[in-house]
Amino acid sequence: MGDDLYAVAVQWVQQVVAAPAVTPLVTASSLVIGLFNLRGEIVPLLDTAALLGVGHVAGIEPVAFAVVLRGTEGPAALAATAVPERISLDPPASTSALEGTDGTFQVDGRVIVLLDPAVLLRSERLGGGDLSSASVAPSRV
Repeated sequence: MGDDLYAVAVQWVQQVVAAPAVTPLVTASSLVIGLFNLRGEIVPLLDTAALLGVGHVAGIEPVAFAVVLRGTEGPAALAATAVPERISLDPPASTSALEGTDGTFQVDGRVIVLLDPAVLLRSERLGGGDLSSASVAPSRV
């Protein structure tokens, strides 16, 4: 997201979608950018920065990439502003103060924060069920 680097453990990742065609939801939480169709499945696209409390990914520009995660209640996608890449992480360099993260790592002189989708995608973190109450729970079409 922007100049900040974040990682997600590969076992959480279902796939990466370039430039998803997002339908905004005006009644949804500010954490939800909108919905997109992934091979017949409606997937909520979440504002990764807003989930972490560090601003907003969504702005004037469309979302460049969506990292679709296998959530406990179906798929959910995190917005990304640059091409996601696969890397190996060494042991953590330190902890992270951000809720929903699981440490910081150094790779080639870059600091990377590991996201914890189990925490980020909890319904109470998303507003106590805002995804389902805003009719954006993952579903088949």
